[in-house]
Amino acid sequence: MTAIRLIAGLGNPGREYADTRHNAGFWFLEEVARKAGASLRLESRFHASVARVNLSGQEVWLIAPQTYMNISGQAVAALASYYKITPEEMLVVHDELDLLPGTARLKRGGGPGGHNGLKDIIARLGSDFWRLRIGIGHPGDKNAVADFVLHRPSQLEETLMRDALDQSLSALPLMVAGDMAAAMQQLHTKEKPVNGDR
Repeated sequence: MTAIRLIAGLGNPGREYADTRHNAGFWFLEEVARKAGASLRLESRFHASVARVNLSGQEVWLIAPQTYMNISGQAVAALASYYKITPEEMLVVHDELDLLPGTARLKRGGGPGGHNGLKDIIARLGSDFWRLRIGIGHPGDKNAVADFVLHRPSQLEETLMRDALDQSLSALPLMVAGDMAAAMQQLHTKEKPVNGDR
C-alpha cells in the first residue's frame, strides 16, 4: 500500500468563486486543514496555498492551487517535484458532474472527463494519481456546464455535497494510509440520497 503524501483540492481563487460548485475541492481541503489545526498559507513558489499536516501519524501536504482551475497542474507539479512526491502518492479532490450531489467516489487513473483542472494535472504529471470525486450533478445540457459549475448550488444540493464531504473526511485516514480498498468500501456502499423526495 502506498501512503498519500499530497492532497490537492481543486477550485478557483477569489471570493466570487468561493461558494461555487467548482470549488468542492477547496471546501474539502479547508475542512481537512481545520480539523488538523492548520492554516493554508500562500507560497508563491508553488503558486498555491499550502499546509503541512499530520494525518493519522503521516505527514501530508495540503495544496490549493491559486492559479485558475485550467492551470491547476502548475502548482501541483511544482510542489510534487520539490518534495519528490510521485503521482501514486497524490490524492486530487474535485467536483464531478457525472455524480449526483451527496455522492463521493474514489478512483485511480483515467481521463479528465472534461474537467480542466484534471486535464492540466494529467498533462504535467500523467494520470496515475488518486481522485476523490465529489458529486455536483449535471445541468442536463453540455452547453450549460461552464455556467453551472461557476454558480452556487441550491441549499439542498449544498447540504448533500457537505454530507459527501463529511463521509469523505471519515474515510480519509484509510486513504492516507493507502488502504484504498477499505476507503472505497466505506464510501461506495453508503446509502446515497438522490434528491429531496426520491
